[in-house]
Amino acid sequence: MSNVMTYKGYSARIEYDDEDSILFGQIAGIRDGVGFHADTVGGLRAAFHEAVDDYLETCTKVGKEPQKPYSGKVMFRVSPELHRKAALAAELAGKSLNQWAEEALARAVK
Repeated sequence: MSNVMTYKGYSARIEYDDEDSILFGQIAGIRDGVGFHADTVGGLRAAFHEAVDDYLETCTKVGKEPQKPYSGKVMFRVSPELHRKAALAAELAGKSLNQWAEEALARAVK
C-alpha cells in the first residue's frame, strides 16, 4: 500500500483525518504551500491533479518559475570520521565521492 501520489513530476504524501473523515495531501518538495483534500480516493486523485495544474497555471500567470521538486544537489554535514571513511571507500572503488554517495543513497532508498 502506498500513501504517495505522483503527477507531472510532483509528489504528495496522503493522510487521513478521522475527525473530519477526509483524505488530504500537500505537494511535497516545494516551498509554496499547495494542499488538497477529498472524501474518496478517486476524488483525492482528481484534486491532486487539479492542485498541480492550478499551481503551474498560476505560476505562468504571475510570471514565476514553478518550483521543481528537487534540483539534484544535496548538501549535508557528516562527522569528519565518516567523511574520511566514505572518501576512502569511494577511492578504493575507483569512483568520485559524489558517484559513491549517489549509489549508497540509491541503495538505501530502495
